[in-house]
Amino acid sequence: MEKISVMIPCFNEVENVEPISEAVVEMFHKELPQYDYEILFIDNASTDGTRDKLEKICASNHKIKAIFNVTNFGQFNSPFYGMCQTTGDCTIPLCCDFQDPVELIPVFVKKWEEGHKIVSGIKSSSKEPGIIYFLRTIYYKTIKNMSSVKMIEHFTGFGLYDKTFISLLRQLDDPIPFIRGIVAEYGAGFNMVEIEYEQPKRRAGKTHNNFYSLYDAAMLSFTSYTKVGLRLATFVGFICAALSFIVGLVYMIMKFTHWHSFLAGTAPLTIGVFFLGGIQLLFIGFMGEYILNINTRVIHRPIVVEEKRINFEEDTKVDKSNDVKNTLSI
Repeated sequence: MEKISVMIPCFNEVENVEPISEAVVEMFHKELPQYDYEILFIDNASTDGTRDKLEKICASNHKIKAIFNVTNFGQFNSPFYGMCQTTGDCTIPLCCDFQDPVELIPVFVKKWEEGHKIVSGIKSSSKEPGIIYFLRTIYYKTIKNMSSVKMIEHFTGFGLYDKTFISLLRQLDDPIPFIRGIVAEYGAGFNMVEIEYEQPKRRAGKTHNNFYSLYDAAMLSFTSYTKVGLRLATFVGFICAALSFIVGLVYMIMKFTHWHSFLAGTAPLTIGVFFLGGIQLLFIGFMGEYILNINTRVIHRPIVVEEKRINFEEDTKVDKSNDVKNTLSI
C-alpha cells in the first residue's frame, strides 16, 4: 500500500494542532482509504503548550509523528527539513492554521496519480485584507520579472511532491533553502501542474507573519534568484557619476566665464549631497543583503537541530537514508 505523508510545521499553534490532525485523519478515512498515511508535525520551539498537545496527539495515534527543534529556525528551514524527514511515496506540506485547505489533498493526489510529480497550489484569491493580497501580487510580479528563474506567482509551497523530488531536496547543500524558488527552478522537470484555490482565513490564533518576516522572505528570494540589485547599483552609480561630472564641469565653466556674477549658492550642493548620499545608502543596503546571504551560506550552520523525535521508532532504518545535509540531533 502506498503511503502519503502530510508535513505540518507549527509554532505556537496550541489551538490548531489537534483540529488540523483530526481533519487530516478524517479526510484520509473518508476520501483516501486506499492509502496509508503519516502526519509529521515539526515544531519550531513553541512556548504556548503546543508541544504538550503534540505529545498527547502522538500518543493516541502512532501514525502521527513529531520533531521538536531546539530553537526557532525560521519559516523556511524548519518546513524544508520536515519535508526531508517524511517517508511516504509523496509529501504534502500543510499550514497548521487551516489556510491551506485540507479538502484539496484528494485533488492533489488525483493529479499525482495521473503522473504529475509536483502539484502546486496557487492562491487565485484570498480572504485576507485586499491591500495585503494586492501588495503580495506586486511582490510576486516584481520578483518574477527580475528573477533568472520563472518564479510562481502566489505560491507558498503548498502542494504535493513525489518522493523523487523529496530525494532531490535531500541532496541539496543549502543552509537557507527557499522551497518556492527550488520548485520554480526544477518543477518543469517533474511534470508540474498548478491547482488554483481560494485561501481561507486563519481558523484560530494570531498570524506569525509581520513586517520583518515578510521582508526576510522577500530579501531571501531577491538575493538568491536575482542579480538586479547589484547590476542596478552599477548602472545607477555610473549614471550618477556621469551626471555629477557634467554638472560639475558646467558649474566650473560658468564660474570661470562669469567669475563675479555667477553665484551657485549652497542649495545645489545640499541637494546633490543628500541625493547622492541617499542613493549610496540604498545600494549599500542592497549589497549588505547580498553579503548577509553569502555569509549565511559560508558559515554553513545546520538547517535544523533536533531536540526530540516522537513515533519514529519503526522508521529507524529509513531515517538514516532520509538525513538531509547540515542537520544535527542532540
